Amino acid sequence: MIKLREMRQEDIEGVMRIEQVVCDFPWTSTIYSDCIKVGYSCWVFEDEEEIIGYGLFSLGANEAHILNLCIQPERQRQGLGRRMLEHLLSEAKKLGAVSVYLEVRASNHGAFDLYQKIGFSVIGHRKDYYPALDGREDALVLEIVFIA
Repeated sequence: MIKLREMRQEDIEGVMRIEQVVCDFPWTSTIYSDCIKVGYSCWVFEDEEEIIGYGLFSLGANEAHILNLCIQPERQRQGLGRRMLEHLLSEAKKLGAVSVYLEVRASNHGAFDLYQKIGFSVIGHRKDYYPALDGREDALVLEIVFIA
């Protein structure tokens, strides 16, 4: 049974296993540890004590910024990404966010489609934002605004 719960320091090893497989330029374990320490909203999916996905956001000035969301490759296309995204949005709203932002690689059509289906809109473009195997890649900046 898949459980959604807050990320703990001892989850970082499992998070890193996914991060290293999914990302050409993975975050470090220190980044995740620091996110937990400073109180960012960090969540994991756990299935039989194995981490199978994670998502996190920061919050400031009534704005949330989704920093990362990732699902284990063999668990993708099962609705877990959507479920995590909806959870992050719900948590952000509970904590007082009026809007939520994120960046997505211009080439990540699957994630972009999900974000659009949830209600995100493109509000900007960051040239050469992400490292890529052949240089740099652009990011699309997306926003969703909660209607009161």
